[in-house]
Amino acid sequence: MPEDLLETALAEAAAPRKGARPDDVPEKFWDEEASAIRVEALLKSYRELEKRLSQRLSPPGEDAPEEERIRFRRAIGVPDGPDGYRIEPKHELCGADDEVNRRLHEAGFTCAQAQLVYDLAAERLLPLIAEAASQFEAERQVEKLREHFGGEERFRRIAAQIAAWGRANLPPPVMEALSTTAEGVIALHRMMEGKEPGLARRADAPSAADEAELRAMMRDPRYWRTREPEFVRRVTDGFRRLVGG
Repeated sequence: MPEDLLETALAEAAAPRKGARPDDVPEKFWDEEASAIRVEALLKSYRELEKRLSQRLSPPGEDAPEEERIRFRRAIGVPDGPDGYRIEPKHELCGADDEVNRRLHEAGFTCAQAQLVYDLAAERLLPLIAEAASQFEAERQVEKLREHFGGEERFRRIAAQIAAWGRANLPPPVMEALSTTAEGVIALHRMMEGKEPGLARRADAPSAADEAELRAMMRDPRYWRTREPEFVRRVTDGFRRLVGG
């Protein structure tokens, strides 16, 4: 088949001239005389680029200029000042604190790292604090009962009597609620001493709505953590009313 002269001419025009610099090779890396890439220049440029990148990612030294320190901090996500942290607290007791943020900023914490500190405080520390507070309050409540009943030994004897009487005469939820505070235990003792018939298990069941409301109050921190006297009294009196006390 005869050769297409037009196609041949176009192909020759499009083909790079022998010894010409390829389009994707910068002029500074091309040797016109040798019609070849200048390997030494290319390697030198690569080494300089690698050096600059490594310096950019490495923490500045102690004697580094302040501008370099700021540039590095910004590059890794550290705000310019402590007020640059945008903390989203997981609990109202673990909100942003100016002094804590100042310390975190001095240590070079990023925004994500600072947020993690607050998150861990809410997840790990708050339960420990609540548990310690609960144990302390329980010991304080027991001490009040020892004082009320005239000493450790007498309180132990009466506690056993109250427990046996309560299990025999009170609905379990009521017994559980009243036995968690000193005021509730004292109320149980008065009920036991009065031998009130309205407290028997066969008495009418308490209103489910009223009991649910009282149980919700028991979950309130004012009841189990801070033990606010007025709030605890409301719960105790509420259960006494439910069982006819």
